[in-house]
Amino acid sequence: MAETEESSWVYKNRDAPVEARVKDLLSRMTLPEKIGQMTQIERSVASPQVITNSFIGSVQSGAGSWPLEDAKSSDWADMIDGFQRSALASRLGIPIIYGTDAVHGNNNVYGATVFPHNIGLGATRDADLVKRIGAATALEIRASGVHWTFAPCVAVLGDPRWGRCYESYSEAAKIVCEMSLLISGLQGEPPEEHPYGYPFLAGRNNVIACAKHFVGDGGTEKGLSEGNTITSYEDLEKIHVAPYLNCIAQGVSTVMASFSSWNGSRLHSDYFLLTEVLKQKLGFKGFLVSDWDGLETISEPEGSNYRNCVKLGINAGIDMVMVPFKYEQFIQDMTDLVESGEIPMARVNDAVERILRVKFVAGLFEHPLADRSLLGTVGCKVREVAREAVRKSLVLLKNGKNADTPFLPLDRNAKRILVVGMHANDLGNQCGGWTKIKSGQSGRITIGTTLLDSIKAAVGDKTEVIFEKTPTKETLASSDGFSYAIVAVGEPPYAEMKGDNSELTIPFNGNNIITAVAEKIPTLVILFSGRPMVLEPTVLEKTEALVAAWFPGTEGQGMSDVIFGDYDFKGKLPVSWFKRVDQLPLNAEANSYDPLFPLGFGLTSNFG
Repeated sequence: MAETEESSWVYKNRDAPVEARVKDLLSRMTLPEKIGQMTQIERSVASPQVITNSFIGSVQSGAGSWPLEDAKSSDWADMIDGFQRSALASRLGIPIIYGTDAVHGNNNVYGATVFPHNIGLGATRDADLVKRIGAATALEIRASGVHWTFAPCVAVLGDPRWGRCYESYSEAAKIVCEMSLLISGLQGEPPEEHPYGYPFLAGRNNVIACAKHFVGDGGTEKGLSEGNTITSYEDLEKIHVAPYLNCIAQGVSTVMASFSSWNGSRLHSDYFLLTEVLKQKLGFKGFLVSDWDGLETISEPEGSNYRNCVKLGINAGIDMVMVPFKYEQFIQDMTDLVESGEIPMARVNDAVERILRVKFVAGLFEHPLADRSLLGTVGCKVREVAREAVRKSLVLLKNGKNADTPFLPLDRNAKRILVVGMHANDLGNQCGGWTKIKSGQSGRITIGTTLLDSIKAAVGDKTEVIFEKTPTKETLASSDGFSYAIVAVGEPPYAEMKGDNSELTIPFNGNNIITAVAEKIPTLVILFSGRPMVLEPTVLEKTEALVAAWFPGTEGQGMSDVIFGDYDFKGKLPVSWFKRVDQLPLNAEANSYDPLFPLGFGLTSNFG
């Protein structure tokens, strides 16, 4: 007997098995509804009519695309709920999944906690901490109404000249595998009986994770963004595929394809890697999403013959396409390709099954709207976790001009302290890229504590702290009046291609500023960067102490906790620190390995 009541439809029964719900819903969908589910658009073009009438499956915020300037979590939730209501108004009421680049905390939202970037977390070697960071981040993401974060990046770093170096946990696949435990923090930890490769989400306090960028993004020649990884399949599997095994074992729900190529083959159209390896050999049952306009990278020149790019990308295994603006062209080309038989209906059904599977697992059909009770969690206890992460991420590279006389910890009751550098009192520089906007911004761009703030809070009542961005001649001439100096230099915020750097010298005359101060005053240097930088011999010789702080995020107190001795240094280098750029790339397993500081190096203060 035919079903006459919508309430009896299997996909609407929350108690029915997920696969039964997927099968039932798929059987009711028209081709336009299926193609709509495969389409992800940017929020700036996501009108109610577009979402409802085109059956859009996903909306996302490109970095820096907010509801309004300095939008708080409640503003985000209001916006996303509006999009969701439009989706629920469509014929079958399939909810959207909303995605964002929350890659070191919910970093697009004003006032959210910003954690150290992945390279700093790799320095902690603390997988349990990373898992707790995932759980804390998930709370803040869900408070803003977002369901899905494009994280973690599980690239294995081959060359620090790469502009996404700080998005990698390490040059060692083993460390990247361990740090992928972030997924169990974001999504929750699946029970032992959970089917291998099947997507998992524990509940409404968790978010859908995305392992990226499949595969080899960190191994490109000369560290070029979106470049070519030249290696055998055996080495690709051993180094770059390895972290995905850990991600899939944790039930990661989505994977993002890489802009890069493998031996000249664009990943977005590589059937062997996307389908035969990821989906068949590794058993991944979630869905595969393209990167931003990723299909356009398939053709030469990029963006030409878009119809053919769609054909190659979808047939290679891409399930959802991050369009993000040309959705009308994508939908039109997809429709034509399916109707002509150039994209088989079986491939479309497989893609939509995977997308629906994740939506059902994530509970979006039962709880499509934001949980406003979570708004109170934003910026609360989460900041303590971030402060702990900063403490543990700091790597002490030098402590005293000889081993018998350690310079750290500093005396918090010193009479007079000089603090110097563009990074000492700049929250944006401290956070790095992917903070508020894609490339990041300098200045006090969100709520947090700078290094200078934390120093002033940590020192004694009678200690005078003098701050200068650039040390004046007068200050250096009166150097006898200072007990010591803290010089904070490093890289400005950047992301992706804009961060590709063939020289890796400390910007803003950093080496000269360090030397000028260190020649006059005993000096601790704190280097803020997304990777190892060139350290001139004079810097290494003249300074008393040197700390790699990476991009630590909003909780600057984590730095003062350690330099003043409340906690000891624990960080170990997640990457090899080169002597000269012409040595790159370094290989820790090669006989010719001759770094300035080796992978795993890190001193302690030797106090107490």
